[in-house]
Amino acid sequence: MPEASVLRRTRPGAIALALLAAAFALLPHAYHNQSLLFTLMTFITLAQGLNLLYGFTGYLPFGYVGFFGCGAYATSLLVLHTHWPVLACVVGGGAASVLMALILGPLLRLSGAYFSISSLAASQILFFVVSNTNLADITGGPYGLKIEQVYAPNASYYSMLAVLLVATGLAAWFRGSTFGMGLRAVRQDPVSAAMAGIDVVRVRLYAWLISAAVAGLAGGVYAWNLSVFYPDAVFALQISVFAIVFALFGGVGTVIGPIVGAALLYSLYSAIGISTPQYFQLIYGGLIVLLVLFLPGGILSLFTRRGIRVY
Repeated sequence: MPEASVLRRTRPGAIALALLAAAFALLPHAYHNQSLLFTLMTFITLAQGLNLLYGFTGYLPFGYVGFFGCGAYATSLLVLHTHWPVLACVVGGGAASVLMALILGPLLRLSGAYFSISSLAASQILFFVVSNTNLADITGGPYGLKIEQVYAPNASYYSMLAVLLVATGLAAWFRGSTFGMGLRAVRQDPVSAAMAGIDVVRVRLYAWLISAAVAGLAGGVYAWNLSVFYPDAVFALQISVFAIVFALFGGVGTVIGPIVGAALLYSLYSAIGISTPQYFQLIYGGLIVLLVLFLPGGILSLFTRRGIRVY
């Protein structure tokens, strides 16, 4: 019986990972725009990483892009100043984001809008530090960084796919594990969770660090794919906004919600947002208003309202 229970919990996650891997492995052969597919994977990864924090703890980081940018810069600096393989540099970028999250750990003492705004301020501080002209010899300042010596679009594409699968696997683990259930209990009522024996501070910190690691790895692979980038490219607040909206649109606290939300909205953006941005902004704003008014649980709540279980 226990083995059957574990199988039931892990089977949906395994199916989701297999479908995701097959889709992005085969799509480049059918749709010859690898750059667009890479960007889509990046936003799905960020939406999934944000989902690990907000969907399971209720902490919404407006400054989530700070971890993404930190990973991009740390990876690039390691490429420039060490002789490590590029994948090791990407892992180093993820570790740098985890370290930054650990330094910013006291922000978790805040809640609600105070936490969201403070995380936004922290990401802006990072942006101003790396874009400082006086630090141009170290960070490149406003002139950005160049790591064209490791440019490899195909390798970076499949590396981003690997990061996406890791993020989705973590979401599936959060969904079905005791740790994830503890996080949901803390989100619902921290006092009752603490009385039940859950270390509220520790589980929140773990979710914060894991979420930061996902963003850092995504940022490192993104920098590898671009090879030449400026601070605005990896610290733009639009990146945080897209990740938040994509996750909310699909449905947070689920595994497939961020994937569905990012796929639908980014496809809409690529179809009309680039050529006719004024119409896209109107449609985008209208969708957000409708979402808040009628589907606060995301579009997947259409299924849950009918008794259909959504993973």
